[in-house]
Amino acid sequence: MTFKKSIKFPLILVNLKSYYETIGSKAEELTKIAEEVADSTGVCIGIAPQYMDLRQIDRFRIPVFSQHIDPILPGAHTGHVLAESVSATGAVGAILNHSERRLELSSIEMIVERLRSLGLISVVCASSLRVAMAVASLDPDMVAIEPPELIGSGIAVSKAKPEVVSGSVEAIKRINSRIVVLCGAGISSGSDVHAAIQLGTSGVLVASGIVKAPDWKKALLDLATSAAET
Repeated sequence: MTFKKSIKFPLILVNLKSYYETIGSKAEELTKIAEEVADSTGVCIGIAPQYMDLRQIDRFRIPVFSQHIDPILPGAHTGHVLAESVSATGAVGAILNHSERRLELSSIEMIVERLRSLGLISVVCASSLRVAMAVASLDPDMVAIEPPELIGSGIAVSKAKPEVVSGSVEAIKRINSRIVVLCGAGISSGSDVHAAIQLGTSGVLVASGIVKAPDWKKALLDLATSAAET
């Protein structure tokens, strides 16, 4: 399965969150490295930068995602993130319902529909099997399984809770076989990625495992090489 703008699987989607290490020019630096690793390994690497950095890194060839979208239409909504504005930056889609930016199911449904109408990809995070099943019924493009207790822990969900990953893949595909399943939380090594793909996912969502790594290129190569070999 493929999406527009060279999205392919397995996918490594790097969420830069609001880390100081990836503000402004540093986001560009990491994106350039990610592009080089993607070129050398053939593995698709996506970047979700801070909002202010969306437009400046879209000039790179790898796919760029927003970290959030608000359930609003164009109008008087001060301080909100508008789907049309994200689309205008050149981003290919957005992460939704991360445990650090949770949404009501009704809001997720609206945003997924809005993104699809704009030709953008929805990546909806789910904290549990129950939530994964609920969001799968909303027909997003991707669901990312992320138990919040493992986020930033360095303990990969694909190893610590493999049954959560495999069970979620099975349940989501049963509800909607079109949905692509990713997993995140604690992913920090190539072996974590290998385990995730072996459990039936089509890639991973990663943050501190890359952003906080002392050598970004080495860390990305480790993940991408394992993804390519799995």
